[in-house]
Amino acid sequence: MKHFQGLLAVLLALAVQPSYGSSEDPGKVIAGWVEKISLGDQQTVIKAKLDTGAKTSSIHAINVEKFSRDDRSWVRFDLILEDEAGEQHSVHMEKPRVRRVRIKNADGDHDRRSVVKLELCFDGRKRKAEFTLANRSEYIYRVLLGRDFLEGIAVVDPQSTFLTMARCK
Repeated sequence: MKHFQGLLAVLLALAVQPSYGSSEDPGKVIAGWVEKISLGDQQTVIKAKLDTGAKTSSIHAINVEKFSRDDRSWVRFDLILEDEAGEQHSVHMEKPRVRRVRIKNADGDHDRRSVVKLELCFDGRKRKAEFTLANRSEYIYRVLLGRDFLEGIAVVDPQSTFLTMARCK
């Protein structure tokens, strides 16, 4: 039995591809299924759910309005974010629309949503991610980070929360 356990340990070690990092490319971080982040230059720390079942990240936005600027599609919206103390903060933004996506909701209906690129701080590093603008008032977490964002950045530990730094250095 001991030989079998030793062999199993060696096989598992060979199967796991280590991620070596450097200061330019720090490798993947282990993150919990909920982490604290901050958006852009905002100092408000908010909770985000890391969801490997979702392809695109999503953020709670209201008053979403499409418009044109310099012959490009733009969108203006208000982000409604809840900080660590449970207080709500509204942030008005105008961003170029990257694209539109068709999303299937939990109830089976489909929505067309605008996608914008936002800067956030995740694990102490500034990152950019594409977010669908959605009314997430029915959800516990106003921000969801999907696979497109997590790829190459983080491995999710479903038993843990709050393993990373919320603010950038």
